[in-house]
Amino acid sequence: MVEVLMESGGQEVVVPESGGSRSSTPTEGSPKISQISADHLSLSPIQDFYSGENIFITGGTGFLGKLLIEKLLRSCPGIGFIYVLIRPKKGKDIHERAEELLDSPLFDKLKETHPKFRHQIVAVAGECNAPDLGISPSDRATLIQEVSIVFHVAATLRFDEKLKLAVAVNVHGTKLMLDLAKEMPKLKSFIHVSTAYANCVEKVIGEKFYQPPIEASKLMTLVECMDDKLAEDITPRLLGKFPNTYAFTKAIAENVIHEEAGDLTVGVFRPAIVISTYREPLRGWIDNLYGPTGVAAGAGTGLLRSLHCDGSMQANVVPGDMTVNALIVSAWDVYDRRRKGDSELPVYNYVSKDNKLTWDQLKDLTSKNGIHLPSIKAIWYYSFRNNKYKFIHLFYVYFLHLLPAFLIDAATLCVGREPRLLKVYSKIHKFMEVLRYFSTNEWAFSNDNVNSMVDKLTTRDRENFFCDIKALSWEKFFEMYIQGIRVYLIKDPLDTLPEAREKWRKLYWIHQVTKVILAYVALRISWSVISSLWLLVA
Repeated sequence: MVEVLMESGGQEVVVPESGGSRSSTPTEGSPKISQISADHLSLSPIQDFYSGENIFITGGTGFLGKLLIEKLLRSCPGIGFIYVLIRPKKGKDIHERAEELLDSPLFDKLKETHPKFRHQIVAVAGECNAPDLGISPSDRATLIQEVSIVFHVAATLRFDEKLKLAVAVNVHGTKLMLDLAKEMPKLKSFIHVSTAYANCVEKVIGEKFYQPPIEASKLMTLVECMDDKLAEDITPRLLGKFPNTYAFTKAIAENVIHEEAGDLTVGVFRPAIVISTYREPLRGWIDNLYGPTGVAAGAGTGLLRSLHCDGSMQANVVPGDMTVNALIVSAWDVYDRRRKGDSELPVYNYVSKDNKLTWDQLKDLTSKNGIHLPSIKAIWYYSFRNNKYKFIHLFYVYFLHLLPAFLIDAATLCVGREPRLLKVYSKIHKFMEVLRYFSTNEWAFSNDNVNSMVDKLTTRDRENFFCDIKALSWEKFFEMYIQGIRVYLIKDPLDTLPEAREKWRKLYWIHQVTKVILAYVALRISWSVISSLWLLVA
């Protein structure tokens, strides 16, 4: 049974009137708000490709997913409905989570230019590790009938995820998405979002498919037969040279696409390490602490002093908005290739090889801008460096992380408060260990398919869907990146900047005095040792 709701503007939206999940579904044949407004517009090739089409997105509540939804609605007039797979979480149903998603400042610009855009977002209850994706039969029928473009973005991004869950979401979920897509008679394009590091056991990574470490069917059968303890025990042997379950399962998921796509118009999109936005819709917007972002936040607040990292190696990072633009264009390119008779499944390595940035350059740009934008929440002055050699890094960890944390926590206990700093450093060190593999190794990527795709764009689409990494200014990017970390992650508005700069000056002098005291103590100890040895020799 369905319930028809009249929203402002007269658009009809129907939702199942059943217990549990309620997912809004457009009535068959109902007009699409943006499509009506686009009838008299001159559309670019990319906009024309999306005009009148209904999209299905998994992973829509994640960083890339939110950017993708916002960009499609803002830059593709004429687009139909965007169906978003959402799972209930932490006591919130899918509609509460959808509203929470749309309350993000990311959608503020869209609210001004397209105030009725919420009509076009349709929440679909489900999750990638459930049978049949957890989608109800009625919702499944709607998706099959209406959807023509699919973006499979969902994945468990935790590098240390349990193997069983990583396989269920990243591998089995991909297979279930393909099975669903095969039933869609209107399907024009299916893009599977992987990672540039899916095949990180190779040092040269081309835009092609690689042999998986194990067949998907064998792996899924294997983990289904194991309990959690056995799966955890066998994980290191299964991973082999792979650094974590994320890269391992993403490599196998790519093979699922290669082996089971059949005649579907499919492409694989492999982004590098995605960081904040560059230009749109908000400069420097970021909502997670993954990768270099966590390092920048930790260093800027004075918590992080060292990273085990070869600073001369390339930091393969890409801005979030440019990544999403390239993702949107790749769906068009896959369709265009097939229309012209190319039956090969294209792979797109969206990497920064044509505009290289080393880890040391990243550190320098981060510190240069961070020192001018200090946070009021900083607990110490900036004192961070990349350490190529592990023993030097460990020296910093023990003497500049753990020892101060132990002393502060001990003092905290003495005044009857709960100690927290050692727990914080436990999480930081776990994060650093995950990042170490990527900051001490380097890969040679090819990106011919991406460059060819960009070259095909019209001048208008190049501007609307800016994704040419060669045209990116890292200097300008990092100005907004650090500001975005401060405002959106540390939750420290720019209003506090005068107060933060005053605190920063005090922390600077405390830092300098501390260094002098430590140097004096070190000299005294050294002199005592040398004097004792001299007396023994004499």
